[in-house]
Amino acid sequence: MAKYLVIVESPAKAKTIKKFLGSSYQVLASNGHMRDLPKSQLGVDLEHDFEPKYITIRGKGELLSALKKEAKKADKTYLATDPDREGEAISWHLSIALGLSDDKVHRITFNEITKEAVKGSIKKARGIDQDLVDAQQARRVLDRIVGYQISPVLWKKVKKGLSAGRVQSAALKLLCDREDDISDFVQEEFWTIEGQFEKQGASGFLSTRLSLVDGEKAKIENKAQAQQLLEAIRAEKKYKVTEFRKGKRSRRVPDPFITSTLQQEASKRLNFSPQKTMRIAQQLYEGIEVKGAGLVGLITYLRTDSTRIAKEAQDAAKAYITEAFGAEFVGGGPRAERRGKIQDAHEAIRPTYTQYDPKTIEASLSRDQYRLYKLIWERFLASQMAPAEYETQHIRIASERFGFDASGSRLLFSGFLKIYQEQEEETERFENIEGLEKEDAVVIRTMDGLQHFTQPPARYTEATLVKALEENGVGRPSTYAPIISILTARGYVAKEKKVLFVTELGSVVNRIISEYFKNIVDIRFTADMEKSLDDVAEGKENWRKVIGRFYQDFAPLVDKAMKELEKVKLEDEVTDVICEKCGRHMVLKYGRYGKFYACPGFPECRNAKPYFEGTGVSCPQCGGEVQIKKTKKGRIYYGCENNPECDFMSWERPSEKTCPHCGHRLFEKRGKKKKLVCLQEGCGYVEELPQSEELNEV
Repeated sequence: MAKYLVIVESPAKAKTIKKFLGSSYQVLASNGHMRDLPKSQLGVDLEHDFEPKYITIRGKGELLSALKKEAKKADKTYLATDPDREGEAISWHLSIALGLSDDKVHRITFNEITKEAVKGSIKKARGIDQDLVDAQQARRVLDRIVGYQISPVLWKKVKKGLSAGRVQSAALKLLCDREDDISDFVQEEFWTIEGQFEKQGASGFLSTRLSLVDGEKAKIENKAQAQQLLEAIRAEKKYKVTEFRKGKRSRRVPDPFITSTLQQEASKRLNFSPQKTMRIAQQLYEGIEVKGAGLVGLITYLRTDSTRIAKEAQDAAKAYITEAFGAEFVGGGPRAERRGKIQDAHEAIRPTYTQYDPKTIEASLSRDQYRLYKLIWERFLASQMAPAEYETQHIRIASERFGFDASGSRLLFSGFLKIYQEQEEETERFENIEGLEKEDAVVIRTMDGLQHFTQPPARYTEATLVKALEENGVGRPSTYAPIISILTARGYVAKEKKVLFVTELGSVVNRIISEYFKNIVDIRFTADMEKSLDDVAEGKENWRKVIGRFYQDFAPLVDKAMKELEKVKLEDEVTDVICEKCGRHMVLKYGRYGKFYACPGFPECRNAKPYFEGTGVSCPQCGGEVQIKKTKKGRIYYGCENNPECDFMSWERPSEKTCPHCGHRLFEKRGKKKKLVCLQEGCGYVEELPQSEELNEV
């Protein structure tokens, strides 16, 4: 019979841990929290020092009874929930719900689910860290007070069903501020002059850009100025090399992943949402059935803002890199920790076993699991490798009035780039003229003026919003993904082609909260509150006093908003689409899955139909517009607006161009390079396209 009981959060984690412990241990799962604040009421006693009123979560009664029964039989009960504040709070709630006395509570934590880590944690069992629990309680109570007291204001003044959260409101403010910046942006024209120089009798040429005019930085505002300068530049008779510098530079090794950077890179490289990234990372952390090895926890804990790496992991990486690439590719040792506030003593996100090369276990992983694991594994290895080394050069060509600059670099030693290519790889440019030296005379080969326009600030993507939240101290690693999902689910934000747009509803909610609850959306205030919660976790602050200071200022604002705020009427966007049932012009609304057409005559007329974004490209079969559509599983395809009369459908985006060989329509193929291809059997025509960005993203 088992003498010891270990309680974790998930069944998958329980199965992985069980294989490391002998028959004396029984491992069970709590399936997350056992107790929480009630949904039907505030659940916080504002008159008695903000005392929370916890209840057993609906549906957990039977599981709780079973855990109680096993805890009574066990000599010791180990609480092995996640190694963060929320995990500590879950263990605390479990200890109370199971009726465990302090001497019966044995809290264990591990950053990775390996045999050594799990067994080592049992030897270091401790009591509940009440400071961590209080920090989580404070966050929960704060968010409950804000959500349950601002939401009724929105119900009364805007519409039923709205809600407002403390951290989500600050994130919404970031998005709305960016929309304001875009609206206020005024485009400005500017020009550059670029030219090529050559040396008589020598091969090669040098591409340059005008940098100096009469000793001042070149600034060209319009075409007339550009033309005037071009004439003067071409009239200059003597150009020579006045500077010729060569040097070397190192390209910094990337840090191993933390939660925010993993979400950003997975979004950019794999097109994963933050929620999907965290879901798959949780699977990799808790354990995957690896052929020949059984259940294996493949990565370390996924909610962290620390870049620290354990020495054992560094040594394993060093050995792997030496064997795979050579000793010269090994990095120079542990990097300094990231600056700023680090919440918990976790490591960075890394593979638990370096020897599990992604290729060797690919057959044991789903496609998405493999892609994310490969990203984590390669980033970790890269963080332990040597920097990339480049040769650099800077050349200035000048006349009496004008100065032209040319800079370039070329790779000498790949270092970490051997395994981890940066997403936005710099283009190697190292042009030169044979035998060129300082003081050599050169002549103009070509010289042109190029028109440009300043661009507005880019809207946030999920990846760049996560980056902004981290930089501004809004939320913590465990909250980034929920913030975005909540804003989307509430209809405050819509996502189109990776870009986040604020809806009219989101703008109204932000305006109300910004006007009546300034502190809630103030980024500095939100960051300071996070600092206060960190102080609670470190035992420097009392959690009730933190909430008391907040509520003293907050409560009068709620009363003021209820009295002064006038009813807000939301207007839906009217379209030219006619409701076929009643003849009204249909309106655009936002639902859980994005935009859709709805009849404004609801509830008398309940007609609704999907909204499809047009491509501006004509259907190759009937001439109608091709629209962007999705399958039931969310895969994008292209279909005709006249469906079902027209059955045109393609997984590739059609273009208006036709194949010069066979005359059939060309389709866009998107990979590392964008190109047009002919899909007609037996043709195979391919046309490379310039790499221009369709979306202006941060």
